[in-house]
Amino acid sequence: MRLLITGSSGLLGLNLALDAARSHHVFGVDRDTLKSVPFELIKADLLDPDAVSRILAESKPDALIHCAALANVDTCETNPELAYQMNANLPARLADACARQQVRLVHISTDAVFDGQKDGAYIENDLPNPQGVYAQTKLEGERSVLQVNPMAIVARVNFYGWSLSGKRSLAEFFVNNLGGDKSVNGFTDVVFCPMLVNQLGEILIAMLERGLRGTYHVVGPQAMSKYQFGVEIARKFGLRESLISPQSVDKSSLTAKRSHNLWLSTHKLSTDLGMTLPSFSTGLDEFYTQYQQGYPQKIRGYQHGEARAQ
Repeated sequence: MRLLITGSSGLLGLNLALDAARSHHVFGVDRDTLKSVPFELIKADLLDPDAVSRILAESKPDALIHCAALANVDTCETNPELAYQMNANLPARLADACARQQVRLVHISTDAVFDGQKDGAYIENDLPNPQGVYAQTKLEGERSVLQVNPMAIVARVNFYGWSLSGKRSLAEFFVNNLGGDKSVNGFTDVVFCPMLVNQLGEILIAMLERGLRGTYHVVGPQAMSKYQFGVEIARKFGLRESLISPQSVDKSSLTAKRSHNLWLSTHKLSTDLGMTLPSFSTGLDEFYTQYQQGYPQKIRGYQHGEARAQ
């Protein structure tokens, strides 16, 4: 499969491109960050007027996984116009172009489209109620994509893993700080369903190969608080969990409002794929194994030209 991935220097985009390149012809869209990667790079600013048509013409993909977004929640609050351009307008243009050229599309969305007021797990048909600019623009992106391209997949996700900067995921936050004997806060009243980014990438490709369409919750099958997530990280890495202070998100200094309950049901996804989703412990084991094998350093090396194509 010829696979085009936007946001290929981001946490999801890079891990997905690296893994998929082992068995697919991968093109990664990047502004000017990556070097010496084992997939084809297309340099582009996706907000340029001709960018969408150019990257599709250069790659001639069978499928596009759109990972690029303005994902910093607090930055979206301070720069709503850019958030709207990246998270709503751009996905609509990509979806329209893919529909016209019969390119399969996976659009990456977020669990944050829900307000967190529900007791229990959200299903795909529950009514979203986004609480901030990031979530509002991502929801508009979802709706625009499916309006112009009903065959597209919208994947609401929440993931962790090793990133180019070493600072993009909550898991890295805990590893970096606890590893340096620094105290951190862990929110006891924010529940989410984390999935290892590499497992997420495999599932997204499986969804394409199975010919799925519509909205899916593509998250881990186990819900936990962010405090519990930090404790699990600490225990796996042999770090001091006592350095994690339980705290309410409402008492934090974060700019944007966060939803308390982002527990998403994965029943629809596992049923339509005909598979059991990997457990949290399986993902955490792989995350730790990657650490032992020097994968974080390898990932960061792609930014500086230190890592070479395998």
